[in-house]
Amino acid sequence: MPYLSQKIKIEHTVYDRRIKLTPDDKELIKWLREEEEISYQKLANRFKVSKRTIIFICKPETLEACKKARALRGGTKIYYDREKQNETTKEHRQYKQYLKVKGLIKNITL
Repeated sequence: MPYLSQKIKIEHTVYDRRIKLTPDDKELIKWLREEEEISYQKLANRFKVSKRTIIFICKPETLEACKKARALRGGTKIYYDREKQNETTKEHRQYKQYLKVKGLIKNITL
């Protein structure tokens, strides 16, 4: 039986664990790169993300070019371990249930 919290959307909120950089962080990265001339690698280490992520933030045209190239190749070719995916899904549902029980998220679906 699924959790009642399964249909609650937490995307783009402070509880969305996929987001590593806030919009303020992204603006700070752009500023540090342009004004302070800090290297991509040093920024990546400072914000605990990949160098490629920093490049995509500083050069959005590079991100768009990569997306177009991937579409030409036929999209993503990522294969995953089904058992690991099932375990991750279960853990995420339990996380949302925990947030709901603690009253941090409401039972609102978008």
